[in-house]
Amino acid sequence: MTGDKRSYVIGQTELAARPLAPALYLVATPIGNLADITLRALETLAAADIVACEDTRVSRVLLDRYGIRRRTTAYHEHNAGETGPRLIAALEAGQSVALISDAGTPLISDPGYRLVGEAIDRGIRVVPIPGPSAPLAALTASGLPSDAFLFAGFLPVKSGQRLTRLRALKSVPATLIFFESPRRLAETLLAMVEALGGARKAAIGRELTKTFEEMRTGTLQSLAEHYAVADTPKGEIVICVGPAETGADEPEDIDRLLISLAAEMPASKAAAEAAKMTGGQKQALYRRLLELKDSKEGGGNGDG
Repeated sequence: MTGDKRSYVIGQTELAARPLAPALYLVATPIGNLADITLRALETLAAADIVACEDTRVSRVLLDRYGIRRRTTAYHEHNAGETGPRLIAALEAGQSVALISDAGTPLISDPGYRLVGEAIDRGIRVVPIPGPSAPLAALTASGLPSDAFLFAGFLPVKSGQRLTRLRALKSVPATLIFFESPRRLAETLLAMVEALGGARKAAIGRELTKTFEEMRTGTLQSLAEHYAVADTPKGEIVICVGPAETGADEPEDIDRLLISLAAEMPASKAAAEAAKMTGGQKQALYRRLLELKDSKEGGGNGDG
């Protein structure tokens, strides 16, 4: 039976898959370029009793590319409650299950963590088969600090909730990584300027590993300005935002910034520019600038 053939093809060579021990295997798959698959991942997919996919049609393209004729089972957000118990039952019966997402590493923005949690609770072995990951691919190509980073997934669609979430992340001392829809990219970048400050370094990764791959870097302000007038981009989007500069939010630093800006432009514009750069509130910064001016003028009169 075709579904029981346990082999895979590399080039013109068909290789038999070795027997697989009973376990839940989390198999990373390519995020675009189908050549970005590991040999271990291919062998695991070819040998597993069950291959659970986010979308069986998407996964079939990869499986066919490497001559893997295993049966597939759909496991996604909308059927996890029904399919999850069946997969657990198969695991408890001594079968092997390979879990894959449409692209990248399973459990990153998909429901697989519930299945893993249930397997662990029942004493079932869980085996990661590492490989491609869009957040890590974007981070490594962004030029932003990678010693500490936070994957924040998709932001809320509603503007108020999105700003609240971004403000909660503002002080995290790490590079922030987000997924975003192409059609919401421009408004999300504007929200980031408002909540995080326009001076933060950032990078936009688009269509990573694919033919039209692009990494665009700059400040949040410059990127927001670019995408505000550019055509809506196509493809998968990853946003990386660098951490705030150390000490950038210290009152003394903000005072110096306000004074420096006020020397070149009117107070209202200086406050607006400082708000973009620090993520602070324009009105509060304007009031602070007036206080600094009053203090300076008062000190000058006393010296006379």
